[in-house]
Amino acid sequence: MATIILNKNNFFNNLDIIAKYCKSVDKIALVLKDNAYGHGLVEMSTMAKEYGIKRAVVRAQREAKMIESFFNYILVLGDIPTSASQTIRYTINDLQSIDKFPKGTKVELKVDTGMHRNGIAVDELEEAFIKIKDAGLLLEGMFTHHRSADELTSEWYWQRENFEDAKIRAKELSKKYGFAPLRFHSSNSAALFRNASFDEDMARVGIAAYGCMKLPLAINIDGFKPVLSLWAKKLSSRTLKANQRVGYGGDGEVLCDEVVSNYDFGYGEGFLRVCANGYKTPEGVELIGRISMDNSSFLSSSDELLIFDDATYVATFASTISYEVLTSLKPEIKREIS
Repeated sequence: MATIILNKNNFFNNLDIIAKYCKSVDKIALVLKDNAYGHGLVEMSTMAKEYGIKRAVVRAQREAKMIESFFNYILVLGDIPTSASQTIRYTINDLQSIDKFPKGTKVELKVDTGMHRNGIAVDELEEAFIKIKDAGLLLEGMFTHHRSADELTSEWYWQRENFEDAKIRAKELSKKYGFAPLRFHSSNSAALFRNASFDEDMARVGIAAYGCMKLPLAINIDGFKPVLSLWAKKLSSRTLKANQRVGYGGDGEVLCDEVVSNYDFGYGEGFLRVCANGYKTPEGVELIGRISMDNSSFLSSSDELLIFDDATYVATFASTISYEVLTSLKPEIKREIS
């Protein structure tokens, strides 16, 4: 099976840039959902703790429990807890879910400012505060999510204004119903760099920390470096004659006598099949034929092959985004920190 290499220096470089924009490393909440965007949940948590990151964001309680010892604060975005925790906070995504949380659970309220996916409407805020109070939950914060922060439109400004209005109302309700001052946050990676002067309590940073953020040129931030590279080992080699064909369906044809080698990385490990017939590695080595479940063939004789060292590069071949490339990588692939 292939091997993933995680570059600590690149990760720390990216965190340095993010900390500068956040104005404090303590305001970075590292998004580690979906196996840390395919990088490895425990591996990235280990490096984050070494850097000094104290906050994390995940999707499920299972993930939070795995890394509870690494952080002082963990926010779960999409799960209902089985028991309360001192470290883990849980997201309220709609009014109907409030009664499902165990008494004493630390919660944060998600408000819909225009994404129209998860979160309560702004005009439901008071009802939410009443239900949270009656359920005996510990409300600590309120947040939202931007739908177009990585696009050069006015929608980011519109959602930001909606959230500012929601914050004013939430502060009033917090006092009215006896809650402590709330934590407010709205910035994901792209939104953080849209802010001329960041002033929220924290930023939920994912793709920027992994070095694969794509922004319009007008707001692009230089200096980020991809953390993840993937290497595959050779399984076999053979010399094919001109016009011989490779793999399922004989889709790959060699144009002259060439060495073709098979490597231990296929779609079963996350190599997107749409990359077949046309993909070239960063070193210019051409993939030939279809990508199989457990392997893929390249015009190479090397014992080890760098398949990619930047998910945004692979994404161009697959007509997708770096997020999909990264989260497709299976947890079973060995991950090493370098």
